[in-house]
Amino acid sequence: MAPATSSTSSVITLNINGEKHHLPVDHRTTLLDALRERLDLTGTKKGCDQGQCGACTVLVDRRRAVSCLTLAVAAEGREITTIEGVADGDELHPVQQAFLDLDGYQCGYCTPGQICSAIAVIEEHAAGLPSAVTEDLSPDAAPQPLTPEEIRERMSGNLCRCGAYVSIVQAVARAAGAHAENRTAGTKETTA
Repeated sequence: MAPATSSTSSVITLNINGEKHHLPVDHRTTLLDALRERLDLTGTKKGCDQGQCGACTVLVDRRRAVSCLTLAVAAEGREITTIEGVADGDELHPVQQAFLDLDGYQCGYCTPGQICSAIAVIEEHAAGLPSAVTEDLSPDAAPQPLTPEEIRERMSGNLCRCGAYVSIVQAVARAAGAHAENRTAGTKETTA
């Protein structure tokens, strides 16, 4: 009897920015390499390639993920959003607009990962998820403000070699304010 052979590659389907991509990949291919090298989605940057700098941050099912440590086969069937997919047509995402308005970038290399992370940070905070610096963790606590300290802690997985941190914190705060206003307006419309 011949020994069973195991396959080290598969054809997977990745749902990226609302489009399905059928892609043959080696099982060891990272999501980052699949995005950049196979699908030409080069907005996601390769920084440290060790999950420490955050340059490769994308959204997987609306949660932050460092794509250099995520295998492409593990992302199959999940909703992946890269920097190319955060705008609504020609209208920038509020986080993108805030980064632009407040100079939340210098060289821009880390900016795609910063923006994807910031979008998730705002969603996590709005959902009431705590961070390491959240002061009141009791179940009946009022919603905590998204302070500069909260933003810095929540964004700490994204490094900026240019040191644009002050502007990044300001941009995230502005976008979070716009997000909160939109949520409040949406609540008023549904209750009216």
